[in-house]
Amino acid sequence: MAVTTGQAGSVVASLRRDGEALVFNGVLARDAVAGLWRQALPQLAGVHRLDLAGVRSVDSAGLALLAELAARTGGATVVGLPEGLPELRDAYRLDDALAFAR
Repeated sequence: MAVTTGQAGSVVASLRRDGEALVFNGVLARDAVAGLWRQALPQLAGVHRLDLAGVRSVDSAGLALLAELAARTGGATVVGLPEGLPELRDAYRLDDALAFAR
């Protein structure tokens, strides 16, 4: 499991590949996004699901990360509904797959 740490060494978020899924845990916030991005990119081939079941909350930077990863996979299914995700999806007019809703 790759772990990204935030301020004062606290665990912010983690990412691992499990079959056809990228599995996220923790808090997907600005402090974690750069590290998660570097970890996710080489693992994207064959990903069909972004598993957010273990994510406690998402901020706008975390949403941007997830939306870009979903787009690069060709529309991976998003599983899980962490705190902040529904409100941010509405604010940025994104659908359940984190694509722009027309």
